[in-house]
Amino acid sequence: MTKHAASHERWAFYDAIRRETGMHMHGNPRSTRSFDFDHHKEAAVRQYRFVKGLYEEFAEVLRHILGEAFNEAAVKIHSIEARAKTLTSFGQKAARPSVADPNRPRYRDPLSEITDLAGVRVITFFPKTLKEVDRVIHAEFRVIEKKDQHHYHHTRGRFGYRSVHYLVRMKPERAALPEYRCFAKLTAEIQVRTILQHAWAEMEHDIRYKSTEVIPASIRNRFEDLAHMIEAADREFQAIQNEDQMLRDAALRNVLQGNLDDADILPDTLKSYLDGRFGPDRRMTWYSYDFVADTLKKMGFVTLQEVDECIAGYDADQICRALRDFRQGQLRRFEYTLIAGMGDGYARLHPWIREQKFSQRCANILKTLHRKNIATGSYLPRVMRRTHPQ
Repeated sequence: MTKHAASHERWAFYDAIRRETGMHMHGNPRSTRSFDFDHHKEAAVRQYRFVKGLYEEFAEVLRHILGEAFNEAAVKIHSIEARAKTLTSFGQKAARPSVADPNRPRYRDPLSEITDLAGVRVITFFPKTLKEVDRVIHAEFRVIEKKDQHHYHHTRGRFGYRSVHYLVRMKPERAALPEYRCFAKLTAEIQVRTILQHAWAEMEHDIRYKSTEVIPASIRNRFEDLAHMIEAADREFQAIQNEDQMLRDAALRNVLQGNLDDADILPDTLKSYLDGRFGPDRRMTWYSYDFVADTLKKMGFVTLQEVDECIAGYDADQICRALRDFRQGQLRRFEYTLIAGMGDGYARLHPWIREQKFSQRCANILKTLHRKNIATGSYLPRVMRRTHPQ
């Protein structure tokens, strides 16, 4: 029997027990006699212990689905966390009294009425990403409820942070699949917030739950002020990110239009330039372009025009044949042309100049090119021409 089949049978068996017994055996909430909250809590925990493993699986499945969906939609997030409610936390919540009648439990049947037994938390870098995450959640799950906790807290006069909470279930077409069938009846909570909102919430939660009394008004006021500051910081980070993207888009347009003197050296502009110069290479990662762009800047290159001037007239295929290195990728061929265009200046300006093996490798490449009658240059970026004379 598979794990999912076992979970499905376990849930079905538990469902039958609940139908036969029900929570009424622990006390009638409508009775005039005092309700036994301890008995109610213990009974609820016993029931939850039986299916807790299923909710742990459910939370992990949701985390995996979201992770795959974010990757597919190119949604950049900070992290995804998944958890099932602990037995202690569930028992405390099950024993809460009703707001309307303190002699009655808030949850008559805790296992079916408490909706965050399986929980997933998505943490983003910027507020703008919250909308992208929202689209993914609605596309992947059946959203039963969506609540903006910022509005929820302020309407009750409480200090608070912004966090969007969703109650979700599997969509029917997914729940019909064998591997997801055991989760068809389950509900989970997905929380979405920015990394600054998350930091605020964790600190507030820690202080609130360590306090044995009501939080003093002075601390409450400081928390509220800090919440406003975090909202302002979130907006400013978003504005910075928007401006940075605008500059990157402008630089990329310059590359595509051939205005290399106005094209800053960035990972995406460098990739666009090298794709046009050497042909695309799908083996290369964004980290690779980020590393090479950073290296070029440390060597003194400011714009792609300087890079283009340095390697003008060199044939990367001819250089690779001379070096008997025929199957190299785009960035390695680019490095060979830089060495040819800069001569020994490449090693002198490179951040790895103190690495003996690196310096020797560059010297060997130059010797081979000279032996194969490939002329090397002595190009230096403009800012380096005064401090590094030929």
